[in-house]
Amino acid sequence: MPRFFINSEDIFDDNINIKGDDYNHIKKVLRLKCGEIITLSDGVGNEYAARIEAFGDGFVHTKIVESYKNATEPPVKVTLYQGLPKSDKMDFIIQKSVELGISKVVPVLTERTVVKIDNQKDAQKKWERWNRISQEAAKQSNRGIIPEVELPISFKEAIKQIKNGSLSIIPYEKESKKSLKQILKSNGHMKDISVFIGPEGGFTEQEIEEAISFGINPVTLGPRILRTETAGIAVLSILMYEVGDVG
Repeated sequence: MPRFFINSEDIFDDNINIKGDDYNHIKKVLRLKCGEIITLSDGVGNEYAARIEAFGDGFVHTKIVESYKNATEPPVKVTLYQGLPKSDKMDFIIQKSVELGISKVVPVLTERTVVKIDNQKDAQKKWERWNRISQEAAKQSNRGIIPEVELPISFKEAIKQIKNGSLSIIPYEKESKKSLKQILKSNGHMKDISVFIGPEGGFTEQEIEEAISFGINPVTLGPRILRTETAGIAVLSILMYEVGDVG
């Protein structure tokens, strides 16, 4: 069943009008007809089966026939603090993270970040593209929410966002004692998890020390070194398996 995101304010007396790109997609790409049923999500966990009633000038008029709670969201909220990588790797990371169940993605500028964001306009353009990617991935993977992608922040700002009582991990190639499996086993009750992934070249020793001072746990992911675009996806896959969301 075709699926689209809406704003809750678009709902009026069990009626929903769909505009913009989704209108074009419904009418010109999918070529849907009156009487057909589509799925609409408000992005905060509420979903609606809606019947197409009419096509207007630039909008599709639908009527809600059933409402229900989304059942695809994982039992934990995971925030990915991703060291900003080169080229279009961030696009890939966001897309796959959303598919796996991430709640939020925060691009992080670290000491070894190569990418330069010269001005606010450049940052805004990247942010808008990243959030479009998140929305499309959420739509494709039947998510009940659209995970937010924040504007890039510094590493120091990122570690200060860590909440008391949450679990925070930072994979580090020089860590040999604590594994991700051990940390998750001893913190199985956690419902709020933050994951820090370095850019190409990883985190510096000073950054790791700063992270530890804020209660972030360095962990090993095993004997092999993973690329930045692989590490976060690997951690998220393991996390979701451990909490029973996949497998």
